[in-house]
Amino acid sequence: MPARFKTTATPLRSIRHAGYASLIGLLATPAAAADLVVRYDQSQLLRLPRPASEIIVGNPSIADVTLQDGNLLVVTGKTFGITNIIALDTDHNVIQDQRVMVERDDRRVVNLHKGSQRFTFACTPNCEPTLTIGDEKDFFENVKSANTSKTKFSEGASDQGINANNQQ
Repeated sequence: MPARFKTTATPLRSIRHAGYASLIGLLATPAAAADLVVRYDQSQLLRLPRPASEIIVGNPSIADVTLQDGNLLVVTGKTFGITNIIALDTDHNVIQDQRVMVERDDRRVVNLHKGSQRFTFACTPNCEPTLTIGDEKDFFENVKSANTSKTKFSEGASDQGINANNQQ
């Protein structure tokens, strides 16, 4: 008959195992339940419990925030990273301090690697070059230039539409 060993849990061993389990849990969970996860170049809505009079963004290069109707925030991811948003009332009391994580949306994205160079395409359904930080320098600049031209064209067309409507 095989020998049986009885193990007894010492308080120190139990605490150490609980500590390891907690550490593993923290490492395995990239975003806490309270984190607002926003995709790069996309927006999320955040409803505050009461109207805010002032909004502070920890790092405005990561996320942009627009206040709508006093208690609705539109949070737009500008680049990858983590920042926070603090909403204050008229008496400068904190309504909410919200951590914001801006992540890349990897759905329908294809990365083409040529040696150490990367080229990113959004395939929705046809694959088109997309502006992504870390892409090959010339590719990035070409996509950036095309995006800028498209934006200027769209702004011009919308401005003409406004002028045409005002002239009626």
